[in-house]
Amino acid sequence: MRIIYVTASFPFGPCEAFLMPELTALQAQGHELLLAPLWPRGEVVHKDAARFLSCCQGAPLISPSIIREFAAAATKHADCLLRSARRFTRTTPQAMFKNLIVLAKATWLARVAKDWKADHIHAYWASLPASLALVASELCGIPWSFTAHRFDIVGNDLLLWKAEHAQFVRFISQSGLRLSGLQGTTLEAKTTVLHVGVDVNGRSSQSAAEDMPVVALCAASMVPVKAHKVLIDAIDRLKARGISLELWFAGDGELHDSLWREVRKGDLEDRIKFLDLLSHSALLDLYASGRISIAVLASADLGGGLHEGIPVSLIEAMSFAIPAIGTETGGIPELLGGGAGLIVPAQNPDSMADALHLLSQNADLRQSLGKAGQKRVREAFSATRIATQITELFSGKREHLALAS
Repeated sequence: MRIIYVTASFPFGPCEAFLMPELTALQAQGHELLLAPLWPRGEVVHKDAARFLSCCQGAPLISPSIIREFAAAATKHADCLLRSARRFTRTTPQAMFKNLIVLAKATWLARVAKDWKADHIHAYWASLPASLALVASELCGIPWSFTAHRFDIVGNDLLLWKAEHAQFVRFISQSGLRLSGLQGTTLEAKTTVLHVGVDVNGRSSQSAAEDMPVVALCAASMVPVKAHKVLIDAIDRLKARGISLELWFAGDGELHDSLWREVRKGDLEDRIKFLDLLSHSALLDLYASGRISIAVLASADLGGGLHEGIPVSLIEAMSFAIPAIGTETGGIPELLGGGAGLIVPAQNPDSMADALHLLSQNADLRQSLGKAGQKRVREAFSATRIATQITELFSGKREHLALAS
């Protein structure tokens, strides 16, 4: 198949690295890909993303050439563009403005898809990438679909309208599907739950030396929903218990400076290390090095649908047989349930400290839990298996839609 993936910025910028295993698996299965980032901004941060530049059409969101293309298409496709523009006005003012800007690039994408003889257009995110793919599909007649995560579901940028017009809607977790409000409606038949996949081939980590410290890694953006402060408080409690455990933060974000102040306030600099933002390949190398004993996230539910989907950082760590600790929020129980990891209540430093204490003191438990988590990932989060399933959906085969039930 010839498949267009509409991304937010990938392969540019620091985000969307989780797409790489799926895209790589699709190419390995013989499918041809064309990446069309909505807004191709920033450098290529992840060196393993550079290989996708050769199949990327990195046109800007708006430019003189795209405006000229829009002007030329406006006469030929006036009815379609006006219909989309009217629909885009039925949302919030901010979303309306962004969607109307996307109309111009949609005429460009429609032309690219037709010239490239694409079989399918798939948008990653239910927000503006889906708006772009929807209008382009209507202009060129090539079927389209989209993947919804979490924030883009909560934002509800004409989600029902997009679902009505898409060939199918993919959710990466059951919690995302529940959040969408599509269950129990006539549109439920168009939905499927298909997780984000990772490369599970040859994944293993080196055995840690006996004299190496026990290290817990939290790989996450420093934003409120990740609740890093809970982990800082948990380490403070472990220090009071005399438990030796290092916590490493890999990531950056709006809370970086305030978190660092909390670490200094608690005199925890010898126990908590800030690695800042790691490239995807550097993070995988760290998992493989044997230096990470535990993968942990303290994710919170902030209400209004502001919670985790299924965090890829935990999935990838588990693929290396690293035991994982997460909270009972969002889609995390779908990943760690049934003994594949440890689940603790959210916003509870004492419970988090207990879980970290338990794993830090029991190497046998770390090993058995790591193997159970790796088995879960191989069975349910293999990028190769997910690529096979999603291409069947692209082809119009609907057996896998039963996964949503």
